[in-house]
Amino acid sequence: MKILAIIPARGGSKGIPHKNVYPLAGKPLLAWTIEAAKSVRLIDKIVVSSDDDKILSVAKEYGAEAIKRPDEISGDDSPFSSLIFHALDFLKAEGEYMPDILIYLQPTSPLRKAGDIDQALALMDEEADGVISAYEVDNKSLKSFIVNDDGFMEGAVNSSFPFMNRQDLPKIYMPNGAIYIIKTKSFLKTGKLFSKKTKLFLMDESKSLDIDSVEDIKKAEDILRK
Repeated sequence: MKILAIIPARGGSKGIPHKNVYPLAGKPLLAWTIEAAKSVRLIDKIVVSSDDDKILSVAKEYGAEAIKRPDEISGDDSPFSSLIFHALDFLKAEGEYMPDILIYLQPTSPLRKAGDIDQALALMDEEADGVISAYEVDNKSLKSFIVNDDGFMEGAVNSSFPFMNRQDLPKIYMPNGAIYIIKTKSFLKTGKLFSKKTKLFLMDESKSLDIDSVEDIKKAEDILRK
């Protein structure tokens, strides 16, 4: 079974200039994700998709294949699906390569380890189309209300949750952006990383830090030191 890891790393960043190659504990941010993917035995190909030559150079330095992404699919509002389709088309044209499974790994999740990817892959079976990593969050938001178009209150999710005891409410999970796994045939059909047959891979909140600012870099370095 062919498994492709795709790492998206465009050059534009508002929070940190050249965020994807910003140094984190002595290595470019991007390197942490490449090295994690390289340590996963089942992954047979790792590509970095970027519009930025400096990022692509770093990707090659750390052992990933570099795919130059066109500017028209590299903007703030460009859907992630476009870069995945582009990468698949590129690989198919280069050598008739088509994976069975796609793993989408954002470089802004440097605390995700190879073991996390291994465990998430282990959840894939005949029934599942995909796996998404997430961490558990406080379920009290299920008790919230909205005001409908008629000006009356109603439960944000349904009308029973606001009046249930917290311990009786279902648990809720927040995707952390660290790991998205999807069968290629499912992605090609829908252009999405989520389907009705997607499993949860639960991660600790401490490993779910998403890098968006210099302060986040400092938090990640503190966690890595500990």
